[in-house]
Amino acid sequence: MFKTDLLADKVIVVTGGGTGLGKSMAVRFAELGAKVVLASRTLENCEKAAAEITQAGGAALPLRCDVRDYDSCEAMVKSTVGAYGKVDALVNNAAGNFLAQTESLSPNGFRTVVDIVLQGTFNATLACGRQMIAQGTGGNLLAIVATYVDTGSAYVVPSASAKAGVLAMMRSLAVEWARHKIRANAIAPGPFPTEGAWARLVPPGMGDSFEMFAKNRIPAGRYGDHRELADLAAYLLADGSAYVTGDCVYIDGGEHLMSGDFNALTQFDQQALGQMFAAMRPAKKQ
Repeated sequence: MFKTDLLADKVIVVTGGGTGLGKSMAVRFAELGAKVVLASRTLENCEKAAAEITQAGGAALPLRCDVRDYDSCEAMVKSTVGAYGKVDALVNNAAGNFLAQTESLSPNGFRTVVDIVLQGTFNATLACGRQMIAQGTGGNLLAIVATYVDTGSAYVVPSASAKAGVLAMMRSLAVEWARHKIRANAIAPGPFPTEGAWARLVPPGMGDSFEMFAKNRIPAGRYGDHRELADLAAYLLADGSAYVTGDCVYIDGGEHLMSGDFNALTQFDQQALGQMFAAMRPAKKQ
């Protein structure tokens, strides 16, 4: 889909880069010529992912970073500059989420998610953004949000609140930091199966039935493939998307569009549905 040197010489930091979608994006960026920094609280995961990238001929630096702590983010940026000389892009991918009835949610449970998603995104963005401004060469900020940033969602109130704040942050910085040639965008993924997220978000014992329910809500009729999201992220970090900023791109097979009043009818037998519609039409006057 892209030429192999699309991201050549770019230094891209990916928070939560050791596993899941973060790892998939980092691998793809490296394939396209970028030097990637994999940052996570769990250094072991980052080291494993970095080893895979380097064995495939790419350049990767694993770093321990707790995005909840600004000093940790600043140290991560310092190590990145020490190794690669600059920071060109940041992908805010680190996240936390779980299902809960809000009336049973503790203030600490709410704070835990907000600290990672909203505060953590701000910490990483501020540390990398200051470096980009000091370099004077511009840069890219990309946040992984969720399809419910505009609508909210039951049972994930902490995540919905935090992700909406992250999108507002990206759009605010797209304007404020444009003078520094820094772009800020977001991606809102639909269901992309990952081991970690699925364990927290699929109710126990509901695997098959939940999957059927979830796929029925997606017009495309399937889950997303990690490569599809990684390619979208690569495009948004590439020079060819230089006029795109302050945007949120949905990649969900059309799932977020299913709130329309009659969209659920797409799940009915279409031949029977057509007959039903025909029967509802008023009879023609003779």
